Amino acid sequence: NVVAVLTAYEKEHADSLILISTRHGDIKLRLYPETPLHRANFVRLTKAGFYDQGEFYRVVKGFAVQGGDSDTRTMKNGAYKIPQEFNPKYIHKRGALAMARYGDERNPDKESSSHNFYIVQGEPKTVQELRAFEAKHNIKYTPQQIERYTTIGGEPSLDQEYTVFGEVIEGMDVVDKISEEPVDGQNWPRDIVPHKIKTVNSSQ
Repeated sequence: NVVAVLTAYEKEHADSLILISTRHGDIKLRLYPETPLHRANFVRLTKAGFYDQGEFYRVVKGFAVQGGDSDTRTMKNGAYKIPQEFNPKYIHKRGALAMARYGDERNPDKESSSHNFYIVQGEPKTVQELRAFEAKHNIKYTPQQIERYTTIGGEPSLDQEYTVFGEVIEGMDVVDKISEEPVDGQNWPRDIVPHKIKTVNSSQ
């Protein structure tokens, strides 16, 4: 039972700061307490060393960089999905951390992948574009969210479709460097970008 296991784990492990290390530098993220299942799952895999065998395997410049998996992985994770934890407070702004998932046809409840995550790069949007996304997703952006999307940018097309459960607090320049990697026809970096991930405490 995924919910029971992650709920129990979350009570014992309230870690909320994550450090992703790559050959381009480090990315520091804060995980949201309002998405406890996703936070617990990410911390659990991090502490188990699962993500140390992963890499950023999908790079779409101006959109997002996706990591968590690798063709060379030897550690197994088991097959499971995480119930979505959509929260209107958390949008796909530049620097948002979210979980990937299978498409609606095979995953109508929009449950998240067990381990594949992405960090949003995104680009600034117009107010008109945001109004269209509001209508499509039946949501209403706050003035602060509109300002964020029109100035800093992000990917509002993903809101209420994928669970956002954290954000970059240091190292967006590293995300931008990863996004510059030359890729093949499948958006896989030609020179792989492995990642190591660990939890850190607030004093580090």
